[in-house]
Amino acid sequence: MLGAIGLDETQESAYRALVAVGAAEVSDLAHRLALPESNTERALRRLEQHGLAAQSSARTGRWVAAPPGVALGALLTQQRHELDRAELAAALLAEEYRAEATEPAVHDLVEVVTGASAVAHRFHQLQLGAAREVCALVTGKPVAVSGLENESEEQAASRGVSFRVVIERGALSLPSGILELSAALSRDEQCRVVDRVPTKLVVADATLAMVPLTGRGAEPAALVVHASGLLESLMGLFEAVWREAMPLRLGENGRVKEETTGPDPTDLEILSLLLAGLTDASAAKQLELGLRTVQRRVKGLMELTGATTRLQLGWHAYERGWVSRASRG
Repeated sequence: MLGAIGLDETQESAYRALVAVGAAEVSDLAHRLALPESNTERALRRLEQHGLAAQSSARTGRWVAAPPGVALGALLTQQRHELDRAELAAALLAEEYRAEATEPAVHDLVEVVTGASAVAHRFHQLQLGAAREVCALVTGKPVAVSGLENESEEQAASRGVSFRVVIERGALSLPSGILELSAALSRDEQCRVVDRVPTKLVVADATLAMVPLTGRGAEPAALVVHASGLLESLMGLFEAVWREAMPLRLGENGRVKEETTGPDPTDLEILSLLLAGLTDASAAKQLELGLRTVQRRVKGLMELTGATTRLQLGWHAYERGWVSRASRG
């Protein structure tokens, strides 16, 4: 927990043990930590540099812990000051970059990343840099980063970044597929599944995207796309796949379940009548339903399919097999 102020695990353990006893000889502390005395003394020297420990003036070889409230408070204040300076430097650099590139060249809108290590590093950067939302299409076996190695996803989610992920059904049959999905759902990520997704894709805040460039067997490479018409197209692709996918959730027994939400028989009757040309009022009268009920059900179907117009709803109804073209008679 104290790694943020520059302490490694051994140094933190030494400080915690020293705080617990107040003061101790090197040999006693080494025994408590189950470490060689040389390692323990080295850790104490490091704590001394941080102002967290000091040698006793009354007794040679005895070390005393500095009060955590004072010592750690000073270090944290220093860290915050350095972070503020770094943020200011980043803002100035960003402003300078914008001033020099108000009209970015076409070749600056995309970058090619080659090699598994470079691809993985850029992928983690993209997720860690997200402030609002990460959208992703997941397909097949990972090339550079597996779900279990994706610590940046967990870190981003812990900061409040939302995730929308569409998973190809075949990916769930991989040994770690369900485990990774369960971990994502437990972090309240929104996950959906489809039979096939067109490509792997990850988009951060709708301003930066990453797509693979190579097929299986070749050296991993990816295309990083900055804000542009191409990025808008990739985001549109994600939204289209997202609308068609079925939601996934964790069941009471901890197992992943696919939502079975869809139109009920009454919904299908309403759809058939509307597609046959009847008005909402006529359909309501024929089915002995209230007009508001018909309108509410149609609105629910539009939300389910992601349709913004009734024409789109009709297209989705045909595509999903909810109604038959032959039924029009």
